Amino acid sequence: MSSVIESEEHQALRAAVAALGKRHGRDYAPEALWSEAAKLGYLGVNLPEAYGGGGGGIYELSIVLEELAAAGCPLLMMVVSPAICATVIARFGTDDQKAAWLPALADGTRTMAFGITEPDAGSNSHRITTTARRDGADWLLTGRKVFISGVDKADATLIVGRTEDARTGSLKPCLFIVPRDTPGFAYRPIDMEIRASEWQFELAFDDMRLPADALVGDENAGLLQLFAGLNPERIMTAAFALGMARYALGRAVEYARERTVWRQPIGAHQAIAHPLAQSHIEVELARLMMQKAAHLYDSGDDAAAGEAANMAKYAAGEACVKAVDQSVHTLGGNGLTREFGLASLITASRVSRIAPVSREMILNYVSHQTLGLPKSY
Repeated sequence: MSSVIESEEHQALRAAVAALGKRHGRDYAPEALWSEAAKLGYLGVNLPEAYGGGGGGIYELSIVLEELAAAGCPLLMMVVSPAICATVIARFGTDDQKAAWLPALADGTRTMAFGITEPDAGSNSHRITTTARRDGADWLLTGRKVFISGVDKADATLIVGRTEDARTGSLKPCLFIVPRDTPGFAYRPIDMEIRASEWQFELAFDDMRLPADALVGDENAGLLQLFAGLNPERIMTAAFALGMARYALGRAVEYARERTVWRQPIGAHQAIAHPLAQSHIEVELARLMMQKAAHLYDSGDDAAAGEAANMAKYAAGEACVKAVDQSVHTLGGNGLTREFGLASLITASRVSRIAPVSREMILNYVSHQTLGLPKSY
């Protein structure tokens, strides 16, 4: 399978991005790194060449994020702006939407946030209550969103709402592009214990007026458009987690080689070496599933990509949490110091288990969709 052994082009991309990440390092300035990555064409590597992108896919974009994370300088907004929002616009947007957004998203001069999670919906996207109704040629959007990354700096947010189906009366998903300066678009930061360069926000809007062309694609497309963005989100979250795990393991292995107790490096002891080796194996296995998911998605097999993307995100999240925990433990007290840069990953690694969908919901998906077991929810 072509996704198992990477091509020379993919290997060259990994090497180039790794070199960029090494130059910026753990104490990186996110905006400076974003700008340089954009100039090198890495942020738009998955977007059509006709709009200034690299003509690749989520496979190539996942390489960029994984290698930056492995160098200690991940860019969280890569999961959102080029992977979710730009992918949805490229696949379903109007010609005007593509022309307005894709070149700027590709070259990094504009970014877009993604708003789906709600206070009372959580992982259940079928309970989304943000609704849109027509008012003449316009739309009126009402709802709330929580844990939306980077809204304060993004030029717009791609909001997931629901419209009423005139035929059935039921609500169906729809997506709207909402510029940050839209009247009635209110956002406030959420006080998070975890500290990251990208803040989390709560959004609120009540009959916020949007023009007709704010709607992305066909209002009847429903879940098709939504999952065109959610599958890349899971794949990119896996890349983020695997890069974080690789960074942590790299620091731990380096320490285990050099830290000498009783006249030999601590890495000579199996109690230290074996858990690190086990984590390395788990990371590599999770990466294979991520590569499979990206390959399936880029080939257009959305159904198979959905299953693989969920499995990849699950496996990567589990591998990341275990790798970070073992790496911190390997360093002992030093693992909790700012000098070694691992302590902050203890909380950061948990995010890969929780977001964008919890490990339990993935297990629900696999047990129901893959194994054919009855639903418990």
